[in-house]
Amino acid sequence: MKNTLIVIVALFVTGLIGASPVMSQKSVPVTDTVLMNPGYSSEVYYSMVTGTKATVLRNQWDIAFRTSILSASILTNDGSGVVLYTYPKSDTSGWASVDTSGFSTWKPLYNSLTDWEMGAFNTNSKGDFDYGWGVYNVVTHNLTGDSLYIIKLRNGQLRKLWIEGKASSLNKYSVRTASLDGSNLLRSTIDCGLYTSRNFVGFSVPDNAVVDFETADASSWDILFTKYMGLSGTTPYPVTGVLSNYNTGVSKNHPVALDFRAWDASLFDSARSVIGYDWKYIDASFVYHVVDSSVYFIQDKGGNIHKLIFKEFAGSSTGRIVFQKEMISAAGTDVKEMMDMNAAVYPNPASDVLNLTVNPGSSKNISVSFLDISGKTILSDRFELQPHQLSNLRLPLVNTPSGIYVVRIHAGDNTISRKVIVNK
Repeated sequence: MKNTLIVIVALFVTGLIGASPVMSQKSVPVTDTVLMNPGYSSEVYYSMVTGTKATVLRNQWDIAFRTSILSASILTNDGSGVVLYTYPKSDTSGWASVDTSGFSTWKPLYNSLTDWEMGAFNTNSKGDFDYGWGVYNVVTHNLTGDSLYIIKLRNGQLRKLWIEGKASSLNKYSVRTASLDGSNLLRSTIDCGLYTSRNFVGFSVPDNAVVDFETADASSWDILFTKYMGLSGTTPYPVTGVLSNYNTGVSKNHPVALDFRAWDASLFDSARSVIGYDWKYIDASFVYHVVDSSVYFIQDKGGNIHKLIFKEFAGSSTGRIVFQKEMISAAGTDVKEMMDMNAAVYPNPASDVLNLTVNPGSSKNISVSFLDISGKTILSDRFELQPHQLSNLRLPLVNTPSGIYVVRIHAGDNTISRKVIVNK
């Protein structure tokens, strides 16, 4: 295994590990409605406290760049029909002579259902300093694009595409696109530094133009009603549902009575699609129904806990979604102020990546070590985390042989060890 650093993918306030039962805050349930409009033509950015923040047309962009200077995530607008393919016959050296014979057998790439940081362009990431579309230079801190793609745009047109690189200090991406025969060459620079109040900034390939599609500040919304690519088993297909923002934790509870209020009965999850789309179904008469006995709890950025129950889904005729929400725990009132150190690792067994969810307790600094069965330290690193909050860390296992290992996490005077099985 390479002696590499553990990479922090994201830091999330995701709920409480080991929290004791608490009394719920008295509040009044509120029924609210969002409109995605006919054909789900719009998507809705929604705050659990203040309601709809923005309703925007979904079909404005083809790809989108994470605006954080520390990120290399690039999404496709898969809910609007955009499909990405790695060009399997060459790296970027084959730009001038693209051959699409056998195209129907190429595997499409879609955005991760769990992690905003794993867009379609990041699918082929090998871990370490490889981000899928490009590699990180430890000297210059820039990323150089090493992958060639074929992309099906919103309008159905096929283009070849090359993310040429990211100038990290400037927070700017360079993009090259052209028709498959090399004509209509377009080159553009996307200055993400101008849009850091958003999570992502879009890019319309046919227009060769940047699109500020979110319109609502990233800090102002918790969930997003939209259309995206889900999975039926292992088969991708378009769905309409709800995605969570960065820093938003969600707990799904089913089956439970609709008056269920024990929000601390299960862990909050910061994955992208915990709510997802399967809170509804369509019957043989093509009428939509809401799934019975499902209750969701959402922890907003302020730490407030909200209960959400879906009431109605009207389908594509209007895109109307009706739900009931209720704040049942205000931050600083019911939330346990001091949480003990705790940690979880998953999946276990693991193959390519091991995720660590760590609550450092009252400590700010932690150390993480990865040891083989003999006790030899394979790698170690230190992190600065938020006390009394959960953080997600990511440990690449690409070059780790199958076997039994130990993850040791040290914070303050406390140490936690977790046995991990790596199974290639």
